[in-house]
Amino acid sequence: MQYRPLGRTGLNVSVIALGTMTWGEQNTEVDAHAQLNLALDAGINLIDTAEMYPVPPRPETQGRTEQYIGNWLKKTGRRNDIVLATKATGPSHQPARPGHVRGGRLAHTRDNLFEAVDLSLQRLQTDHIDLYQLHWPDRPTNMFGQLGYVHVKDQQPTPIEETLSALQELVQAGKIRHVAVSNETPWGMSRFIHLADNLGLPRIASIQNPYSLLNRSFEIGLAEIAIREQVGLLAYSPLAFGVLSGKYLAGQRPEGARLSLFERFNRYKGENAELATYDYVSLFRRHGLDPAQAALAFVNSRDFVTANIIGATTLDQLRSNIASIDVTLSAEVLEGIEAIHQRYPNPSP
Repeated sequence: MQYRPLGRTGLNVSVIALGTMTWGEQNTEVDAHAQLNLALDAGINLIDTAEMYPVPPRPETQGRTEQYIGNWLKKTGRRNDIVLATKATGPSHQPARPGHVRGGRLAHTRDNLFEAVDLSLQRLQTDHIDLYQLHWPDRPTNMFGQLGYVHVKDQQPTPIEETLSALQELVQAGKIRHVAVSNETPWGMSRFIHLADNLGLPRIASIQNPYSLLNRSFEIGLAEIAIREQVGLLAYSPLAFGVLSGKYLAGQRPEGARLSLFERFNRYKGENAELATYDYVSLFRRHGLDPAQAALAFVNSRDFVTANIIGATTLDQLRSNIASIDVTLSAEVLEGIEAIHQRYPNPSP
């Protein structure tokens, strides 16, 4: 395994991180514990979860993923072997957002964040969270690259300085160690950094946003901030919900696969996404590479990436995905990737 600094925290985290959002929906607790054991044996130390998980979010399952991790921590006593990251759900500015979490008290205010942290600590059966992330911005904004997005100006979100002040209190109380954001924009990321540096508030250590061969929009405005400000990317959906493995090409829907089970996951569908995926998979196979491992290796190689969050529903998938850390893409393959990207730039923003 390889390790990189987590912002300016002094912590080093594994380049491959273990994502957990299927635990409690597609994966049982036994599965979850087996994945944790395998991941730690492979040198992974960054475990990423969220109070909202598993996904798709449902009132009946909310918090189950954190509970599984908490039970594993209690059983194994391996709390000091991991960097534990979880997230506070953000306000429901869009219909797809879960309003059932904490009774819908999701604005990033002091009271709401204290409640969220305390509930996560109970489920995780630990006394602190290493990296506490704001799952979505408090304000309504264009988080997912929607074309023609119209910004809402008449809503009054929680001021970022108020949110950071609450997080500072949580750090001082010893409940969280470091803070981060997720699904943020360049303006939001810059604002968090500016306010922290000028007001002496906690500085964000990372940003968790989507990044894959089908969505490289992070490179446009966020990558420079990540590099210059040492706020690296925790890349999620690096396989675009498994699309880049090639298993969904030509209309295939493997039994038990995420896109076969849940129609709501349509972000990586569409004609250009299909065409780009076909070309990426063909390129990798011509060079004797496993398509999923090659797609992950591309993410691993980016200089603005701190960690690549992989998820799996089987141990075989997990082993294969972890092995991407040992895959180096040749100059010829990288040239081929850029050629495809020029033909189909960011088909799934």
